[in-house]
Amino acid sequence: MRIGELARRTGVSERSLRYYEQQGLLESGRTPGGHREYAERAVDRVVRIQIMYAAGLSSRTIADMLPCMHDDGGPNEATTETLAAELRIERERIDGQIADLLRTREILDEVIEAAQLPSQGASA
Repeated sequence: MRIGELARRTGVSERSLRYYEQQGLLESGRTPGGHREYAERAVDRVVRIQIMYAAGLSSRTIADMLPCMHDDGGPNEATTETLAAELRIERERIDGQIADLLRTREILDEVIEAAQLPSQGASA
């Protein structure tokens, strides 16, 4: 598939897809006319890249991880202890973000609940 189709199917801009290639996160072939051409599995890879970026992983960390994953997303034998140690640090950072988000949600719930209570001290 061409870059435009991959962009449409993944919701990722063509510019981002080119960046992913520059960073070694995504591969494409070339048509005789020089256009980028992607395999079907590129859709899953782009989705996986987006998920990892959304979690705050750097392109370097993602580039290190991708060779350690099967196309379906599961790990393969290429994972090293060094990479695993780096990923443990990332997991701890993400766990901290999750805890912060949960605390923030609790605060929001309290404010929402307070807004739904009848106002106290209002005269009738």
